[in-house]
Amino acid sequence: MGPLAILFDLDDTLLANPMGTFVPAYFRALTEHLAGELPPRLLVDQLLAATRAMDDNRDPARTNEQAFADAFFPGLGRDPAELGPLFERFYRDAFPGLRSLTAPVPGALETVRWALAGGRQVAIATNPLFPRTAILQRMEWAGLTLDELPIGLVTSYEDMHATKVRPAYYAEVAERLGRRPEECVMVGDNWLWDVVHSTAAGMAAWWIAPPEAVAPDPDLEILGQGSLANFLAFARREWG
Repeated sequence: MGPLAILFDLDDTLLANPMGTFVPAYFRALTEHLAGELPPRLLVDQLLAATRAMDDNRDPARTNEQAFADAFFPGLGRDPAELGPLFERFYRDAFPGLRSLTAPVPGALETVRWALAGGRQVAIATNPLFPRTAILQRMEWAGLTLDELPIGLVTSYEDMHATKVRPAYYAEVAERLGRRPEECVMVGDNWLWDVVHSTAAGMAAWWIAPPEAVAPDPDLEILGQGSLANFLAFARREWG
């Protein structure tokens, strides 16, 4: 029978998107877009501080967006209501230009369709540090759209209360899907965020990594490791 829900990481799992290239380009595009409004260095410093605030959020009633805003806007000395539309225009007009840095992972759509066809719930379990629009755009770059796929959950900073630096993120995802963690499988490339923390929450995990890669903790029991295509082959063989 297999799991009742499968969680997929997005970047470097369903979408080839090396963060070492993407994040600096994202910062550069954002600072250029807001160059007439905010000093670039101040903007980047506040973005990093606000990201740390989301990672440090321990309040289950406080969304990551709220944690971000409380750390981000006061340091800029600007009214959120004034800057909000500028960020909306950035994600509408400039963020799509980053697509050229990414590429669809072969088999991503096939894998998600297989999971859904088997009656399983699917969650796009990307680290919820970005607004929903940035995540939906990256999903589209991967060939995945909510118009065509009944994906049950896409985690974003508007509605999550933890990030992947803590197992609490996975507990919240399971709760929102109406599942016990033991009924879920996490598929992702980051050993700590996707594998260690999901298994700590009680899920099973598949590590997206070359078959010859050495696991940082070989004693941690996982379903297996390999490419997304390797995962799909495993899942079809084991779960039908």
